[in-house]
Amino acid sequence: EIYTLSLHDALPIFDLKMYDLEEKEKESRFGKIIKVSGPLVVAENMAGAKMYELVKIGWSKLVGEVIKLEKDTASIQCYEDTSGLTVGDPVLKTGSPLAVQLGPGLLSQIFDGIQRPLKVISELSGSVYVPRGVDVPSLDMKKEWSFNPSKLKPGSSIKGGDVIGIVHENDLFAEHRILLPPKAKGRIVEIQPAGNYTVDYPIIEVDEDGTVKKYSMSHFWPVREARPVAEKMPGTEPLLTGQRVLDALFPSVLGGTCAIPGAFGCGKTCISQALSKYSNSQAIVYVGCGERGNEMAEVLKEFPELYTEVRGVKHNIMQRTILVANTSNMPVAAREASIYTGITLAEYIRDMGYNVSMMADSTSRWAEALREISGRLAEMPADSGYPAYLASKLAQFYERAGAVQCLGSPDRRGSVSIVGAVSPPGGDFSDPVTVNTLYNVQVFWGLDKKLAQRTHFPAVNWLTSYSKYENILEPFFNKFDPEYVECKNNIKRILQDEEDLTEVVQLVGKDSLSEDQKLILEIAKVIKNDFLQQNSFTEYDFTCPLAKTTGMMKCIMSYFNNALKTIKESSGENKKTLAFVQTKTKEEFVELTQMKFTNPKKSKEELIEIFNNLQKRIEDKFKQAFS
Repeated sequence: EIYTLSLHDALPIFDLKMYDLEEKEKESRFGKIIKVSGPLVVAENMAGAKMYELVKIGWSKLVGEVIKLEKDTASIQCYEDTSGLTVGDPVLKTGSPLAVQLGPGLLSQIFDGIQRPLKVISELSGSVYVPRGVDVPSLDMKKEWSFNPSKLKPGSSIKGGDVIGIVHENDLFAEHRILLPPKAKGRIVEIQPAGNYTVDYPIIEVDEDGTVKKYSMSHFWPVREARPVAEKMPGTEPLLTGQRVLDALFPSVLGGTCAIPGAFGCGKTCISQALSKYSNSQAIVYVGCGERGNEMAEVLKEFPELYTEVRGVKHNIMQRTILVANTSNMPVAAREASIYTGITLAEYIRDMGYNVSMMADSTSRWAEALREISGRLAEMPADSGYPAYLASKLAQFYERAGAVQCLGSPDRRGSVSIVGAVSPPGGDFSDPVTVNTLYNVQVFWGLDKKLAQRTHFPAVNWLTSYSKYENILEPFFNKFDPEYVECKNNIKRILQDEEDLTEVVQLVGKDSLSEDQKLILEIAKVIKNDFLQQNSFTEYDFTCPLAKTTGMMKCIMSYFNNALKTIKESSGENKKTLAFVQTKTKEEFVELTQMKFTNPKKSKEELIEIFNNLQKRIEDKFKQAFS
């Protein structure tokens, strides 16, 4: 018995309508496939197409982007599985670039690399996989939002970036500011009163040189084009991560660029997730670029269970988060789009006047997508097979970070901080992606495989990591606590001295060291095990506010300075050994190792008082025991 399957049945469940020949589509809008090679499709009759133009490929209308033009042929990278495409299939030129829709309803969403809402697709298809050719609006077109207009009057002038009104998005992200698209300007003809509107309903009409244009609460923006700003500003406030090793030794600024390179299993994803959960950013864009599906599943499972407290009220942190999921089993080419989609979403929230952090996990997978497409195009490979333009692509991405004066009125400042995880093969930091990333970022949080194997997390190597923002942030930290910068520099010096002394100990033994050198080793052990090491799965150490970090540093340095003074001032028969000093101050030394158990949920004032009291007890004990 023979079963027949019509072409109609074979097509995806979405958008079953094929290209209708009776539609008023000009023949010039269609090209024709002449070659398919993995994610690369070559089409002819493409005269008039532009670079990075969005195209729809085949009868399933797969999403693709023009990346090379030669005579009337175009090379297209397809963001979906190309199996089933054949020579002669149509390619529709849309005439517009790959763009994302920006407006109310973005937060707490999870999109794929080209901003398709995965939850909606899952509900419609009943499948765990994204069907080919699916075309679903990025935002909910039916939901009505409560719109409150700004004090704008018909006849007044308006320009791009001006705040038209405010929408209450959710309890945590209360003010979603509706902006006029950056390139728009003119005089207001009409603005809608306060009320409930959908994202595509025209809420303002603007006369632009005699042409009346209508704008809704949402607009589209090309992902490869940075959104314009009035002015780039220097960063002055720190990006507080809640991780002591990062906040104390290698701080970043709001609007900074950070790289987290490390081998498999060193904790890159854990640090990215910790920043997403507990940093002082007002919104998070988390891009899982080519990572394993279980890591994105972990984010989806954990984030809805986490809460942050704002003005005494608990809020779910998913309400300030946008997830862009492009896992390793999704088409490789879409990894490139996911990075640009993420940064464009972050820039939009920045333009409202907020501080946004974008986590890119990981840029190595993005670079692999560039390498694959470059190979398909038969371009001359550079180091390790990556394209020669890898460095410029990374630079174009990282330069979109920064603190800015936003376009339009009222005056507002915002920032985009980029934290890019890098996965060099075998932890080799000479890998081209790592090297080129370090040319562009100002903060390097290098993860150490040996620390990870010793279960020392975060596994940030305090000898190789660095931050170029330290001098910029000194005024902020000195204002917070006058002793902060001095304590930080002394802790770094102790850790460096300990590394040098460890080599001596391995050669000639610990007995050859002087008493002050033994003290350095002992305090370095406390710093490493009880200050830098942090357990994210505990109630007392899941995050560490700046007041607790500062207090711990001051207490450690207070003990070290008093012990060093006691040892150096004693001589002859009254020479004090480290063992003697530790015996006399046993309780205070134990308290140093117990400081991390202080509850981080206590108020700033309570934490300052707790650590000031401990510091005073340490100093009083030394005076009492050795004066």
